[in-house]
Amino acid sequence: MTHVLVTGGAGYIGSHACKALRDAGFTPVTFDNLETGWQDAVKFGPFVQGDLMDRAAIDAAFAQYQPVAVMHFAALGQVGESMKLPGKYWRNNVMGSLNLIEAAVAAECENFVFSSTCATYGDQDNVVLDEDSAQHPINAYGASKRAIEDILIDFEAAFGLRHVIFRYFNVAGADPDGEVGEFHQPETHLIPLMLDAIAGKRDALTVFGTDYDTPDGTCIRDYVHVCDLVDAHVLGLKWLQDGKGSRVFNLGTGTGFSVREVIDHSRAVTNKAVPYTDGDRRPGDCTKLVSGSTRAEAELGWTPDRSTLETMITDAWRWHQTGHYDK
Repeated sequence: MTHVLVTGGAGYIGSHACKALRDAGFTPVTFDNLETGWQDAVKFGPFVQGDLMDRAAIDAAFAQYQPVAVMHFAALGQVGESMKLPGKYWRNNVMGSLNLIEAAVAAECENFVFSSTCATYGDQDNVVLDEDSAQHPINAYGASKRAIEDILIDFEAAFGLRHVIFRYFNVAGADPDGEVGEFHQPETHLIPLMLDAIAGKRDALTVFGTDYDTPDGTCIRDYVHVCDLVDAHVLGLKWLQDGKGSRVFNLGTGTGFSVREVIDHSRAVTNKAVPYTDGDRRPGDCTKLVSGSTRAEAELGWTPDRSTLETMITDAWRWHQTGHYDK
């Protein structure tokens, strides 16, 4: 079997990646501490319950499965929390990743696919964000991801660890087959929060900030379907297996939607009213984050076919109505 070690494989993006890997002929090995992941989401390969702060557990997983590559999704990812508890993010995201990277080198596993973020670019209004844009993260989450990118560069120079780094824009949607989907506790992402409000599972959606310098005053984000996103990861893995060099790719569509536009689309897709209230800005939120890159399309052959707002909301709504994982 051709194993791939998938850290955070019990989480939202990681579980979709495991399915994509399985469908591509790999055997995904989920390594997850289940702090924010769900064991019910582990459906496509073996499961190792372990923590990236435990180097011995990582080494044991490498020894048992001898993976040909690592896909690293495991991280804390709440921007607001990272502003309040930066030490938690630096400790978990950076130190955990360093343990994993050192373990990969020790096991002679030379292909590393890393889940980074467009938050490394910071708040750069009216700038087309491509892979060469300056990185000025404005929160500890983005800064921790930027630090991991730097670690990977250093470990390639020292040990030949080749890597593909994906800087995501906003991820949305769910598996069209309904096998896995998005569910966080606490939930912080716009679309599932909005669908909760529509379904009556919360009183109302809060729109954080209505005075941004955008046409309707709310933040603008570039949304990419989770299935398109993980397809890019499989392409990135094959890129490395083909012997190509380390590379950074933005994953976005190049089209931005404001919070109010997402609300309007959700109303149209679900045919239900979206109860919401206006609130203050959240610390660490950027005004506008939209990808200006076509590198993934040109070099990986990646096409985000499902990444229309209607499709992402439709798939998320279908998943939302089928129930969630039990903790």
